[in-house]
Amino acid sequence: MDLRRVPFDHPDAVKLNDEVQAEYHERYGDGGDATVLDPSDFRPPNGVYLIAYDESDRPVATGGWRSQDKNDEGNEDGDAELKRMYVIRELRGRGLARRMLTALEDDARAAGRVRMVLETGTEQPEAIALYTSSGYEPCAKFGYYRFHEASRCYAKAL
Repeated sequence: MDLRRVPFDHPDAVKLNDEVQAEYHERYGDGGDATVLDPSDFRPPNGVYLIAYDESDRPVATGGWRSQDKNDEGNEDGDAELKRMYVIRELRGRGLARRMLTALEDDARAAGRVRMVLETGTEQPEAIALYTSSGYEPCAKFGYYRFHEASRCYAKAL
């Protein structure tokens, strides 16, 4: 897996983001994730966006983190919020998500963030299994979906 830092609005990032939004729609029956994201959220040192490419230079996985500090949506000072973790369907179950997660945690730690947080949902049991097996624990809900019943939030000290 060749991990590359790319802008959030890079064409390959847009392509994979469209795929993950379509999957959210399939799983939750709505229009996808409505969380407002700006490309500047993922510009170092305030965040990063990564794409994994396979040996044929095809984008196959993505993920990013953005800095969050204490705010009225439930974040705390020093948070790094994980966003848009995704692996294309045909390559799932091969450890790509875990490798992406580790790279994002390492990057956020190097940037001085102290806690990685994420929001997922009950219709993504594979994601919940990945995060809990990687040391994430349930935390107070935060972010756009903090009042939604299906929302689940997790955190891990970096």
